[in-house]
Order: sequence, then structure tokens, then C-alpha cells
Amino acid sequence: MPVGRSFKQQPPKGTFDAIVIGSGIGGLVAAAALAKYGQKRVLVLERHYRLGGYTHVFTRPGYEWDVGVHYVGSVGAQGSLRPLFDRLTDAQLAWAPLPDVYDAIELGERRYELVSGAKRFVAKLAESFPAERGALEQYVRLVSSTARKGQLGFMSRLSPPPSTPRVVGHALEKSAAPRFTRDVLLELTRNEELLAVLTGQYGDYGLPPRRSSFSMHAAVVEHYLEGAFYPVGGSSQFAVTLAPAIEAAGGHLALSAEVEQVIIEGGAAVGVRLTGGEELRAPLIISDAGLPNTFGRLVPEAHRPPGYVDALRRVEPSSAYLCLYLGFKHTDAELGLTGTNLWVYPDERHDENVERFAVDPDAPFPMLYFSFPSAKDPDFQRRHPGRATVEVITMARWEWFSKWAGSRWQKRGPEYEALKQRFKDRLLDAVYRRLPQLRGRVDHAELSTPLSTAHFSGHPRGEIYGLDSSPARFDLPLRAKTPVPGLYLTGADLASCGVAGAAFGGALCTGAILGQKVMWDLLSLSLRSGERAGVRGERSQ
Repeated sequence: MPVGRSFKQQPPKGTFDAIVIGSGIGGLVAAAALAKYGQKRVLVLERHYRLGGYTHVFTRPGYEWDVGVHYVGSVGAQGSLRPLFDRLTDAQLAWAPLPDVYDAIELGERRYELVSGAKRFVAKLAESFPAERGALEQYVRLVSSTARKGQLGFMSRLSPPPSTPRVVGHALEKSAAPRFTRDVLLELTRNEELLAVLTGQYGDYGLPPRRSSFSMHAAVVEHYLEGAFYPVGGSSQFAVTLAPAIEAAGGHLALSAEVEQVIIEGGAAVGVRLTGGEELRAPLIISDAGLPNTFGRLVPEAHRPPGYVDALRRVEPSSAYLCLYLGFKHTDAELGLTGTNLWVYPDERHDENVERFAVDPDAPFPMLYFSFPSAKDPDFQRRHPGRATVEVITMARWEWFSKWAGSRWQKRGPEYEALKQRFKDRLLDAVYRRLPQLRGRVDHAELSTPLSTAHFSGHPRGEIYGLDSSPARFDLPLRAKTPVPGLYLTGADLASCGVAGAAFGGALCTGAILGQKVMWDLLSLSLRSGERAGVRGERSQ
């Protein structure tokens, strides 16, 4: 069910308490929470003609595909993220569990399975690495304690440090955020095959083990330890179920409404100007457009805080990617497909393979991620009977496509189309090698490039995860309440990547505006229990 209204066809009327730039999960969570907890009338402005940012879907006759949501953790009955969505959607966002083996890591011909439950996770991998059981047990403990410290540390981004509990502000620097993933894991094991398996989800945050922060790695691994889930009805259900809270308070969700500039008067943010010239005013301006867009483009140069400008120089954007979308006139059962994600690697040398591909796009793909959204969603057959969908993702470099930046979507010329076709054919060959039963059965095949991502999401280099997940990212002086009065940040760049990170950013933003108690309620925690968790985390390492 589509949500949102065209800005031109149904322009917003009246005054608003807040304007949110972007309808990604961070923007929608902040808007819904401000409406529900603060009774604020919120205007959400989305540049695309569909709501949701990376949670939106696109359709072709008979099919639909998600563009960024492939699985979500921590939303089971006892999951830490579940209360936030239950509160803001009145429990209307339903979740379907993935198979017990939620991720399969394949290194050449060797397959390893990640199963739900921390103890079972260890036991399953110990079947393949019996001499490493102790290292695996230590690894799970380290992942959990580091993830807990990282989450508490991000709460220091709620507001300036003096108003944040000392234990919370101290947690991030005590975590493994400043260290690289591989360096931390080498203290547990020297088994290169096991190291490759443990870092086999690096595509979930976009950096191989020698370049990624262990804090980000731990956050992702811990997120899925108790199992993975998919939204029933597809990823569009994020917008569908969050929108009612916004509209119930008189809010408005506007589509095809691209913000050109944040209006600054008297040193404070007081509104926005759209690309069509329209000006809209509100006392609160919240950006879910990402740090590079917000302080590299939207805020006038004279008003950009030096610390934030420096942050843009110190941390690069995350990786761009290619995604092949496949459609079949067969069911998943007929095709022998399940909801288990496949991570396919040529061998255990993740960093070397990424580096080789970065300088030579004709080199073997360093990784391939296979997702089966129709198999994950129990409602898919009702919407698209007799059909199935598959998505295949790999990394890409913006520089391979940048010569066409500024050209029109679907009108980029024969040279660009030839490059796309070359990648598409290679990816199809990889699909048929891994899933030979699909050969001759593809009904629809479509490739997106970093230019597609930049066009629809607004991320300037087609990046998938906002800021890079390097150690430098965790040293940024970011706060939900920015140094520009009236201007707030939300979303993944404020916290961490993915649905969970962006939603957590939305909770931080809401807390900065309405007070910390609201944030703690959204996260189903008390300030006292959060402090205790921080102390326990420090003692556990």
C-alpha cells in the first residue's frame, strides 16, 4: 500500500513543529517518535517518489524487490530493537524468522553455516574447527561486550557530554572502536580459514577485516546472534506502519520534494528551500540526508561547523555496489530456494580480493551476496502468486561510473549500457555456477549501479552505508543536536549502518529534542539499567 503524497499534487498546508529531510528509517523513526511522544506536527520531505530511503521497494510487472533491507536482527520476542518498532507502529510491523541457518559462508568449495543462538553458533562452527572451540567462545563473549559498549558509547551523541552520564560517554572509547577487526581477531586465533568465516559478513558493513572497526563488526555479528528476521509484506512495511503515527498528529509525508538548502537566519536553522524554489519553515530541522549531504551541500558554507567539515575530510564514504535483481515465473519451492543468505567468496583472502577488484574491475568478484526476498516473506505469494525473486550484490567503485554523473537516469548512453551489460553477464554467470537450477528460468534481470543509488538516494557517490565503517568514524564529534541551533541529525551516520543503526539514530535524535527519558523508553531501557549495563560491559573484558 503506497504511502505519502506528491508535493506538487498535494502540497502541505499549515505550520509544522519540525521538518525532516529524508524518509529513510532514521527520518521516519524520528518523525514518528516526535509525533507520538511530543505530539508534534512533522513534515517529512522525500526527494524520491517513494518513501523509505533504503527500505523502499521497486516494482516491475509481477514483481517487487527490496533495495536495502535483506534481513534484520534483534526483533524477535526478546530482541532489543523490537520495542522501538512495536511502540511506534502499535505492533503493526510483523516479522518472519529466517531459517535457523540465516547466513552461509562459502570460501571456494567450503561451506560454513551461522545458526541462531550464541551457544549454538559456537557449537556449529566448532564442528568444523574443533581445536578453536575456546577461541570461538571467547569471540562470542568479546562480540557481545563490545557491541554493548558501542551502543552505550553512541548515546554520548545524544547531546554535549556534560548532560550525558559519564559511564555512557566513556564506553565508546573503552570499546574496540579504534582497532581494526583483523587485529582484534588475531589475538584470538591464527587460523586464517576461521578468520575468514568470522568476518564473512563484512559485506553487511562494507569493509574487509584489515580496514573495518571491530566495534562495527561486533555490532553486526551480535545483532544476528539470536537469529534474523524479515518484515512480513516486504521492506515497504517500514514506511506503511510508521506513517500512521506521523499523520495522526497532523503530520504530512511529501514525495518528490527535494531539499536544496537549509535556511539559516540569525545563525539558526529556520527552514528549508526546495529545488523548485518553495520555502518551508519550522523551529526544528532534522536531517536524515547523511553527513556529507547535510554539511557538504545543504547547510550554507558560512554556517558549517569546523568540526563537522573536518569529519568529512577524515572519513570516506562507504563502498558503492552493484545489485542484480532477478525475477522468476516459478515459486521458491519449485526453484529449490530458501531464505538462507549466501555469502560467496573465492577464498579466505578477503582484503586481498577486495584490493584486487578495486584496481581491476575485470578481476574475480571479491564477494557475492545472494538474497532470496520472496522466500523470506510469507506474504509474497499472496501479492505475487507463482513468482520468486533473487538479488545478487557485489562491491563496486564510484570511479568506474563517475564519468556519467549528472546524466539522466535510463538515458546515459550506449557506453554506459555496455558497461552495465558486462557486469550483468558476469553476475548471471556467477548465479548459474552457484545455482545451476536457475539457468534458463530467468524471466526478468535488471542491474543497478552506483549511479542508480545516487539518483534515488541522494548519496553523492552511490554509497550504501553512509560513512565508512573504519575506526576513524567512531572518533567523529557528531551529536544529534548540532552546533547550528535548530538543526539536528538522525539516521545511520549519527550511529551505525543498517536498519538498526539508522533506527537507533532516530531514537538519539528524539532524545536530544524531547529529553533522554523518551529515548530510553523507545529502547525499552531505564537510565539506571543502562548505567549498570555499561559497568558490566567494562568488567567483562
